[in-house]
Amino acid sequence: MRNWPAMTELSGSERGAPHLPERDTPLESQTERQTKTPSRRAVRFWRVLFLGVVMAFIVLLAVRLWQTNVQEQRAAGEAPELRFTTFDGVEVDLGGLRGKGVVINFWASWCTPCREEADLLEQTWRREKENGIVFLGLDYLDQEPAALAYLTEFDITYPNGPDLRSQAARRYRIQGVPETFFINPEGRIVETVVGPISSQQELDELLDRIRP
Repeated sequence: MRNWPAMTELSGSERGAPHLPERDTPLESQTERQTKTPSRRAVRFWRVLFLGVVMAFIVLLAVRLWQTNVQEQRAAGEAPELRFTTFDGVEVDLGGLRGKGVVINFWASWCTPCREEADLLEQTWRREKENGIVFLGLDYLDQEPAALAYLTEFDITYPNGPDLRSQAARRYRIQGVPETFFINPEGRIVETVVGPISSQQELDELLDRIRP
């Protein structure tokens, strides 16, 4: 007779139950996930924020370079063709003003900075009109009654007219109002001022560059 090893009786809970490796309890796994998730979200947030700042900087730099390039091209090139009819019905042709220094001012009655320079431009025109200098004004995106009231308010006497369908503004590629172009007797733009002209000295120095 063979001897068999003694068998230890198993409890009901142990009998037939396979041995399983230890695992995290559902509570532990959930806690870990809750700990990791905010960290990942924070990383994604800072990445998106950083990329947004970089993209904004690149766009701003590109706009600045484009504006500088436009101004340099305009300052160095021949003045675009310009024909318009004044509010008084007089035809103006820039091509017929060769041999004179020409100042072209884009303005609007709703433009506050335009008001800051209006009197300066008018008084300088009255002083210089016998010296081969011509001032021209173009009213941009405005209503005629408001424009005429503006001219009356500042007693502006140099030729002014509406920029119909913004044709001149597009040709001269203006960035807004006021914007003033200084054209020499050869018909070339020598300087462009974006924004109001701040002083008589600044205006006189610009006029000296376009005198016949």
